[in-house]
Amino acid sequence: MTKLLEKGIEAIRKASAEEQDRAGELLLQLAARGSIYRLTKSEHHEIDEALAEVERGEIASEGEVAVMKRRRGLL
Repeated sequence: MTKLLEKGIEAIRKASAEEQDRAGELLLQLAARGSIYRLTKSEHHEIDEALAEVERGEIASEGEVAVMKRRRGLL
């Protein structure tokens, strides 16, 4: 196992059970499909919604992003 994968798994261990399940699903999909990831219909919809929010100017402030990153152990 690479150091990067170990670091990612360690970060996911600190996440909620729901987030851990989502990460597990993603890893299983990647393993089954190789390195190409295909978005689900739900993920496409989420991206479309996010892009619409950006177009409307509904974006998080730098402070809000920093708080989220801290909560997820990304800072």
